[in-house]
Amino acid sequence: MTDHIRNFCIIAHVDHGKSTLADRLLQLTGAISEREMTDQALDSMDLEREKGVTIKASAVRMFYTAKDDSKYELNLIDTPGHVDFGYEVSRALKACEGAILVVDATQGIEAQTLANLYQALEADLVIVPVINKIDLPSSRADEVAEDVGSLLGVAPETVLRVSAKEGINVEAILEAVVERVPAPKDADDAPLRALVFDAHYDSYKGVVAYIRVFEGRIKATDVLRMFSTSTDLRPVEIGIFMPGMKAVEQIGSGEVGYIATGFKTVHECRVGDTLTSATAPAAEPLPGYFTPKPMVFAGIYPVEADDYTDLREALEKLQLNDASLTYQPETSQALGFGFRAGFLGLFHMEIIQERIEREYLLDVLFTAPSVEYEVLMMNEEIVKVASPAELPDPNKIEEVREPWMNIEIITPTDYYGPIMELVTKRRGIFKQQEYPAPHRVQLDFEIPLSEIIVDFFDQLKSRTKGYASLDYQFLEYRPDKLQKLEILVNGEPVDALAAIVHEKDAFHKGTKLITKLKDLIPRQLYDVAVQAASGGRIISRANVKATRKDVLAKCYGGDISRKKKLLEKQKRGKKRLKMVGNVEIPQDAFMAVLKLEDE
Repeated sequence: MTDHIRNFCIIAHVDHGKSTLADRLLQLTGAISEREMTDQALDSMDLEREKGVTIKASAVRMFYTAKDDSKYELNLIDTPGHVDFGYEVSRALKACEGAILVVDATQGIEAQTLANLYQALEADLVIVPVINKIDLPSSRADEVAEDVGSLLGVAPETVLRVSAKEGINVEAILEAVVERVPAPKDADDAPLRALVFDAHYDSYKGVVAYIRVFEGRIKATDVLRMFSTSTDLRPVEIGIFMPGMKAVEQIGSGEVGYIATGFKTVHECRVGDTLTSATAPAAEPLPGYFTPKPMVFAGIYPVEADDYTDLREALEKLQLNDASLTYQPETSQALGFGFRAGFLGLFHMEIIQERIEREYLLDVLFTAPSVEYEVLMMNEEIVKVASPAELPDPNKIEEVREPWMNIEIITPTDYYGPIMELVTKRRGIFKQQEYPAPHRVQLDFEIPLSEIIVDFFDQLKSRTKGYASLDYQFLEYRPDKLQKLEILVNGEPVDALAAIVHEKDAFHKGTKLITKLKDLIPRQLYDVAVQAASGGRIISRANVKATRKDVLAKCYGGDISRKKKLLEKQKRGKKRLKMVGNVEIPQDAFMAVLKLEDE
């Protein structure tokens, strides 16, 4: 019977205490013994612990005895809070009937709180509002409870107040989940339909799919079928998360568990697919997810050319448990063979870079991130361009369109001015403002994506002492005066340093970049010219001076013509060297493009 099952997730803004709360719930229900307890128990990746954010959604089953002595099986799905991982959240929500909304008692409602809340309401989840960190001296629990109450249309008294760190009042959350969150519908006899909401790769068991069974039941001996690919599989094992993986004989309707499929590649088991029985398949799949659209693109190149195949394998495995990562092979004159990868945001890109370096021990080089442009050609054809090197010949282009975003910034009213200045300096357009709570203002802007991908978030945080929060959605493509900024080293264009910039920024961005590259490119035995070109002309130039070998060291006095002869010989040698010489460009030069914005 499913009456005693509750499936719920925890949603919140970054740093509002989700993972700590999950730890307390695991301790209270005895899912983890005191000996095994560590902070952020569900964040299994080292990266998650270091950065203090949840990156992957993870699931765990707990058993709880309520006040009336009835036993409940609670399935908790922990979700990320960072805006770049909103896609992970949307998937976790589909597997639940309820959500605990955690709000920090000192910070109040933030942009990501709202974004995740709206997603949960769209998925028809029952919301259990919780205010965390009431033990802090700066806690404003009463004010925040009023705000949350008016946001959800409930009485402020019904909002639970807890401190996950100190373990104050946490049991009330479990009681509220049991009372308020509805049980999943009992459908053991219907044809099997289970939703794959996540996956990871295990070198012994192949692809391990995290599933939520909606109808029917899965037995360990069943032959199963993936809906989208019609691939059949016999599970290596099926089981539940306790929080470690524990094999069981069957998983009934309403339950959350995993299936070790034995598949070797991600393409056979997509996240969002429906699993059904091969002998008596269901008529149609469960509604899946929208495919996430990458927003930021960058080239990934192995530092050692021999690592190319290892890099490809690493990307395949990463794509397995991160369906939002896309990539395809590309080549560059400066960097050789590599991949053009698409990410949901800059933080997502940073995480992927660190995972490649740590989990697969590869040295990789990332080029400057860019966004995907739409180019309308003279012959009415529309071309998508994800890398500046792909921009067609300017004479054939009618117009270049760039992606614009809607952004919402929630901030204390004191920082109104600095935020306005930051956004308008980056071609942002102010739309409207609202006051979700006294002393807090929500500002809505439209802004080009290329202006916010690099360091907009860092700037926003530093100008508002960390109080402002940001959420963004794609709006549309708009035409603008955009052109390619090319960097030439020793007369050769370096495609990895090219960028697409606004006409009015081309000159000062080019000049800034040349000034930086002049110091970063190592001196050769001959002069190296570093130039920036845009709109068909050179706009800036600097010379990297040659290192001189002292050929006159052995001339003590004597005739001047001898010295001249030696210098002439050196000059001819340099000229010859310059024709065949190849200038090595260090990794710092590619990073310089990123750090241009605010010097």
